[in-house]
Amino acid sequence: MDTLHSCRVLAKSLSRWFVGLVLCAASIANAQPADTPASQPISDTAPASASSATTLTPVDVVGHYNNGIGTSSAASQGVILGSLLQDIPLLRPGEVLEAIPGMVVTQHSGDGKANQYFLRGYNLDHGTDFATSVDGVPVNMPTNAHGQGYSDLNFLIPELVQQIDYRKGTYFAENGDFSAAGSADILYRNVLPSPILDLTLGSFDYRRMLLAGSTPVSLPAWATTDSGNTSAAGPTLLGAVEVLSENGPWRLPEDMHKFNGLTRLSDGDAARGWSIDLNAYDAHWDSTDQVPLSLIQSGALCQFCALDTSDGGYSGRDILSGEWHTQDANGYTKVSAYAEHYRLQLFSDFTYFELRPDTGDQFEQAESRNLVGTKIARGWTGSLFGHDSTTEAGFQLRHDHIDVGLFNTEDRIPFQTVNDNRVNETEAAVYLENTTVWSDWFRSQIGIRQDDIHLGLTEFNIPQNTGDASGSRTSPKLALVFGPWAKTEFFLDAGDGFHSNDARGVIYRIDPTTGGSASPVPPLVGAFGQEIGVRTEIIPGLQSSLSLWRLNSESELVYDADSAVGSTTPNGASKRYGVEWNNHAVINDWLLFDADLAWTHARFANNNDNGELGDHIPNAVPKVASLGLTVHDVDNWSGDIKLRYIGKYPLSQDNTLVGSSAIVTNLRLQRTLTSSVSLTLDVLNLFDRRYYDIEYEQDYRASLASAPVPDGITVHPGEPREVRLSLDLKL
Repeated sequence: MDTLHSCRVLAKSLSRWFVGLVLCAASIANAQPADTPASQPISDTAPASASSATTLTPVDVVGHYNNGIGTSSAASQGVILGSLLQDIPLLRPGEVLEAIPGMVVTQHSGDGKANQYFLRGYNLDHGTDFATSVDGVPVNMPTNAHGQGYSDLNFLIPELVQQIDYRKGTYFAENGDFSAAGSADILYRNVLPSPILDLTLGSFDYRRMLLAGSTPVSLPAWATTDSGNTSAAGPTLLGAVEVLSENGPWRLPEDMHKFNGLTRLSDGDAARGWSIDLNAYDAHWDSTDQVPLSLIQSGALCQFCALDTSDGGYSGRDILSGEWHTQDANGYTKVSAYAEHYRLQLFSDFTYFELRPDTGDQFEQAESRNLVGTKIARGWTGSLFGHDSTTEAGFQLRHDHIDVGLFNTEDRIPFQTVNDNRVNETEAAVYLENTTVWSDWFRSQIGIRQDDIHLGLTEFNIPQNTGDASGSRTSPKLALVFGPWAKTEFFLDAGDGFHSNDARGVIYRIDPTTGGSASPVPPLVGAFGQEIGVRTEIIPGLQSSLSLWRLNSESELVYDADSAVGSTTPNGASKRYGVEWNNHAVINDWLLFDADLAWTHARFANNNDNGELGDHIPNAVPKVASLGLTVHDVDNWSGDIKLRYIGKYPLSQDNTLVGSSAIVTNLRLQRTLTSSVSLTLDVLNLFDRRYYDIEYEQDYRASLASAPVPDGITVHPGEPREVRLSLDLKL
C-alpha cells in the first residue's frame, strides 16, 4: 500500500509538471512564425535497424534525438544523434553516455580508468549491469582485473560518433549479458564531410589534437566484383588520430598521456554494405584515488591531494573488426566479427594503512586478454495472419582468454601474490524475435533468448581454486505498442535479463585473503523488468515521453577484486521502481531545449540482509535531472549550456551515512570565423561549484599515527572550473 500511495502521489506531481510544460511549449509554439521548421535534417543517414522492414508510419526527426512516434518498442528506448555530441562540452569521453536520459557518469580515480556509471537506481560500478558496444564490439569485460563488466570508454572519439542506440530495461532479445539496466550501441561515421584538425589547449595542462578525414579509394581489380564493391563510387577510407595529455587539478600531477587511432574501410549504404576497422589505443596515468572526507573537512588534506602518490595505471587495446549487411524485399542479414587484444594494469589504495601498516595497502590489478566474437542476425519480412510481420533470428558468440592477477604492492613494487589466474570464458546465445503490425493502432514484439556460459579457471597461486563451471538462462521478452492516437502512443513492456558473475567468484573454494572457505556464486544472475510508457508529439516540435518501470534482481553479488577482499561480497536480492520523464524540443530553427528527469526507489528485497541493518542500497542515486539549451548559428555564434543534478544518496545500508547532492553546469560557445575555421570555448563546472564525483562508506586508517576508522566516508572530488579553447579547422 505504501508503494501504491507513493506512486499515486508521484503521478499527481508529474501530471502537474506535464501540464505546465505543455502550456509553456504551446505558448512558444503559438508565438513562433508559421513557417518555422519543426525539425532538423540529418546530414549522416543512419543504417537501417533490425526491425526497419516492418511497415511503420514515417516520422520526422526532432532536435538531438530520433525518438519519434513509431521508432521504438519502449518509451525508454531511443537514438541519440551525433550532432548532440558536437554541441555539448565533455569533461571525459565516457560522458557521451550522459546523453542517455537518466544516466550519470563520474570518476573515482585517474582519467584513464573506466568511469563510474549510475542508472535506474543502480550503482553500475564500471558497467556491471549496462552493456556498451562500439560498432558492434563489446566494451564490457567479464572477469576483469578491477570489476565485473568493466566498461572503459576512454578510447572513444566523440567527434566520430554518428549515433547512439540506447535501450533501458530487459525487454530486448538482442541484448544479453550486462544489460539488465540497459544498453548503448555506439556507431561511428563512415564518411566525414571534410578533413578536420582540432587543436585544444586548456586548464591544468590540457592538450589535445585530433586529425581525422575520409577519402574514396580504388580497390584492385580482383576486389571489384559485385560481391566486393557495393556502390558506384567505390569504398571510402576513414582515418583518425587523437593525442591527449593533461595533469588535472590534482596536487599529484595526473601525467595522463593517451594515443588513439582508428582506420576504417567501408562501402555501401543502409541497404547493403560492409566495413573493416582497425583501432589502437594506449594510455598511462598517475591517479588520485578517493580520500577520507574527514581529512578534507579538517584541513589536514587539501581538496585535491592524494594519500598514496604512487597510484596510477596503464591500459591499452587493439581491435580488428568488421561487419557486412544486406537487405531486400524478403528480409535482411547482418554479420559482424571482432578480435581484440586488451591489457590493464592498475595500482590502487583505498584503505591506506588499515591492512598492512608496514607497507601500506596498495595493490596491483593486472590482466592481459585476447577475445574474439561474432554476431549473426537474419530477418524475414512477410505476412503473419495477413499482417505485416518481421521475424529475426540471431546467434552471438564470444570467447575471452584472460591472464588476470591481484598482487599486494608497495610503491608499485609487488611483494605478495593474492591470486594469479588463467581464465577461459565462452558465452553463446541464440534468440528469436517477432514484430507484427496488427492494425494501424497496435503492434507487438515478442522474443525469447537462450544464453549459455562456460568458465574454466586455473589458479597458479592456490591450485585448489582451479575448476570449471557453466550456466544457462532462458529469457522471454514482450513489448506491446498501442497507437498512435493524436501523435501519441502507449507501451507495455516486460522481460527477463541477467548479468554474469566473475569466474573467480563462481569457482573459488578458498578465500585467497583469509584462507577460509569461499561461497561460490551462480554464473548467471537474473533480473525481471516491467515498464508502462507513453510518448507524444502532440505539441509541434516537442517529443515527450513518460515511463513508469520496475526491476527486480535475484542477487547483487559482486566479486570484489581489491586486495582487502579478493572474493565475493554478499549482496542480496533487490527491488527497484521509478519514473522517467524526458522532453526534447525544437523551439525554432536555431533553439533546442532538452529536459530529462528521473526518480528511483531502490531497496534490498529483505530487510537487514547482507549482515547489515536496514534495506537501503549503497550508492543508489534516487534523483537525476539534466537540462540543456542549445543555440545554433546566430550571427555565426552557437552555444550550449547544460546542467546536471544528482540528489543525495545512501552510503550505508541503514541510511545513516548519506552522500551529498551535486549540481554541475557546463558551457560551450562556438564562433565560426570562416567556412573552414572556427573557435570553440568550453567552460566546465561553469560556476566552480565544490562537489564530489563519488562518495563511499569505507573502513580505513589514514596514517600510522591515526587510529582505524570503521564506517568512514571517502570521496573523490569533482573537478573545479576549467577552460578549454579549441581551434577547429576544416582542411
